[in-house]
Amino acid sequence: QVQLVESGGGLVQAGDSLRLSCAASGRTFTGNAMGWFRQAPGKEREFVAAISWSGARTYYADSVKGRFTISRDNAKNTVYLQMNSLKPEDTAVYYCAADATRRPSLRVGVNEYDYWGQGTQVTVSS
Repeated sequence: QVQLVESGGGLVQAGDSLRLSCAASGRTFTGNAMGWFRQAPGKEREFVAAISWSGARTYYADSVKGRFTISRDNAKNTVYLQMNSLKPEDTAVYYCAADATRRPSLRVGVNEYDYWGQGTQVTVSS
């Protein structure tokens, strides 16, 4: 059974940093792209960042570009999201996702990812 488990969320103040982790089990995703999404109360789930299977390519939503960094450790089957200079508008549940299809492009659509974690809450106070 494939599982993605996020951790590292919490309550922080504006300007602080957090590092989210997503550990995969049940299968290896070393050949697959991974992504992070978030969902704020009353809003749709939105793309945050994606990373290619090797880590050589990354893509970010404009709202987090320059503040967030996605990375991965294939030996640990784990993906990370380093979040710096956090803002209150970053408050959301953050989800890790895996694309089950090996492809050259990075995907940004919710429906384009096959496996999802349960989410971890990030709350940024002003």
